[in-house]
Amino acid sequence: MVGAGGLAYALYPRTMPQTQTLAARLQPVEVERLRLAAEFNAIDPRARSVALFEEAGRVIQHPRCMNCHPRTDRPTQTDGMRAHTPWVMRGVDGSGASTLRCSTCHQAENFEASGVPGNINWKLAPIEMAWQGETLGDICRQLLDPARSHMTREELLHHMTEDELVGWAWHPGANRRPAPGSQAEFGALIKAWLETGAACPP
Repeated sequence: MVGAGGLAYALYPRTMPQTQTLAARLQPVEVERLRLAAEFNAIDPRARSVALFEEAGRVIQHPRCMNCHPRTDRPTQTDGMRAHTPWVMRGVDGSGASTLRCSTCHQAENFEASGVPGNINWKLAPIEMAWQGETLGDICRQLLDPARSHMTREELLHHMTEDELVGWAWHPGANRRPAPGSQAEFGALIKAWLETGAACPP
């Protein structure tokens, strides 16, 4: 009798809950200001070149960029640059191993529902361009060495100013902290640095 009553209660039709708008769970993240290239005009020419790169270095050494320039074949993630979870590897072309490609999870754009970031060109930088653990001066010399950067100075400027994957650093989605300034401001710093002799910090 108790069993029959319980079954009747469980099967009794009920009104379905109404859909409701979910409250926004992510707060806007404040973008740090990046000093403009023109703000360095009054400095001595050689010192200006170094100062321009040091300001650009605030972007280069930001977690949004450093996570894709690891010192091993495993990328890092978050502002704490912890090892990527799940365990993934660089692969032959920087886009992941054949059994688990980057594109398996990282789609053409950020997927806000899960917080997984995305870009059509999602991949790791070449191992010769590992930045983690390097000083800003070492990174500067890497960038200027075509054997490691795999880029001429013209290609480097294009990469920094127009590459969509680099541009993702300012539109990381979820509640990730974007790189300082904007890609245009960062690109202008790199351009001015190259035009003033591309001097590197010690």
